[in-house]
Amino acid sequence: MTTIDEIRDNFALLDDWRDKVEHIIEEGKALPPLPEALKSEAARVRGCQSQVWLVAEPLADGRLHLRADSDAVLVKGLISLLLRLYDRRTPQEIVAHPPEVLERIGLKKFLTPGRANGLYAMVARIQGLAEALSAARAG
Repeated sequence: MTTIDEIRDNFALLDDWRDKVEHIIEEGKALPPLPEALKSEAARVRGCQSQVWLVAEPLADGRLHLRADSDAVLVKGLISLLLRLYDRRTPQEIVAHPPEVLERIGLKKFLTPGRANGLYAMVARIQGLAEALSAARAG
């Protein structure tokens, strides 16, 4: 079973939007904190209502190790979902696979417009980091 299937199946078991939000919050609670030294202005994700930091480290095999944190518990849960989708993937995999599963599980229905914009700002940041690494390796 792929990560996408796991996420979709977990959310399919939850009928009520409150249960889905609680599930996301629980995911966020399990996210390891980002060391303070990495919470720099350069790592900050623009377009989020909350403070969000996201860093990518290239691994020897060409994959990206993503780490992130937020000062808001719901946002940490959203980050956790994104890391499940993209951490330790190649830049090509990241860029080629937009997070359509987030639409399929109905996130837009229960996120405020500001939170939804922040979520897509995080996705854009992850894809931008992947594209930058890919370009650096090619050039």
